[in-house]
Amino acid sequence: MNVQKRVPFVSLSIVVPVYRSADVLPELVRQVRDVLAGTKYDGEYELVLVNDSSPDASWSVIEECAKECHWVRGLSLRKNFGQHNATMAGLRYSRGRIVIVMDDDLQHPPSAILALAEKIEAGYDVCYTHYKERKHAAWKKWGSRLNDIVAAWVLKKPRDLYLSSFKAMSRGVVDAILAYDGPYTYVDGLILGATNSIAAIDITHQERFTGRGNYNLRRSVGLWLKMATGSSVYPLRIATVTGFCMAALSLIFLMLIVVQRLTHPEMQPGWASIIATILLIGGLQMVFLGILGEYIGRIYIRLNNSPQYVVRETTFSPPTETAV
Repeated sequence: MNVQKRVPFVSLSIVVPVYRSADVLPELVRQVRDVLAGTKYDGEYELVLVNDSSPDASWSVIEECAKECHWVRGLSLRKNFGQHNATMAGLRYSRGRIVIVMDDDLQHPPSAILALAEKIEAGYDVCYTHYKERKHAAWKKWGSRLNDIVAAWVLKKPRDLYLSSFKAMSRGVVDAILAYDGPYTYVDGLILGATNSIAAIDITHQERFTGRGNYNLRRSVGLWLKMATGSSVYPLRIATVTGFCMAALSLIFLMLIVVQRLTHPEMQPGWASIIATILLIGGLQMVFLGILGEYIGRIYIRLNNSPQYVVRETTFSPPTETAV
């Protein structure tokens, strides 16, 4: 697919997916403005706020912020497409030479924006952040560790790299990942498939400004499946290798049974071992059928042209509906 190269209109874009953050947005806008005031990016940056069909007053707050600050650009999606799809919408509407993606809850300190941009200025394509001490619940920390291990296998991620949602990218990488138009978006998988020029910086992870986090166990599992099956065929390879291993073990087990039967004809057949073997093989078959179903389902939805996102309206142009 040919990638359309964009000529940057500003030096720095900050893309923020927004969901249930009406109370946080004014403070986020203020902190971003204070951090960039007097720097070389002053007057050359934009804050792109993507309302992911938030049920609270987030869109109204975004519209107010856009009226007060010309560098705030808002867009609202018709339904909740998820954080990564909303991020893709923000990236597509961003205009910066450097693009930074961050969360809307102020757990990502805006004070780190300059350090991230500096790494891209130094020649890196991407710069991730690494939290010195995470302010998340224990189950989310353990889930992130599991995700980190799986990503190292599936996406060939460097083992010392943490895939944080707070990161910076060059315009070239942004244009490359925007070539993907499928409905199941995993931004970090697209980044790792586009470049190896990746840096990382340490930051202090802050407490959430207000309210509770939006990721629950169901959303986290869904994101994990998207990462595992949407960016690689590795799970299918695991199923294939496991199938061959089980076939080999079954053959060895069969040979052992034949030998035992010939050398000990008085031995009674083991009902328990037969049932255990059937249950094990049956369980593995169901798991692998589920993996195949995930891929087939995603192919079906892709062929039906399900949109990655649909934009209802924006604050920076006449209201239009755009589906990608």
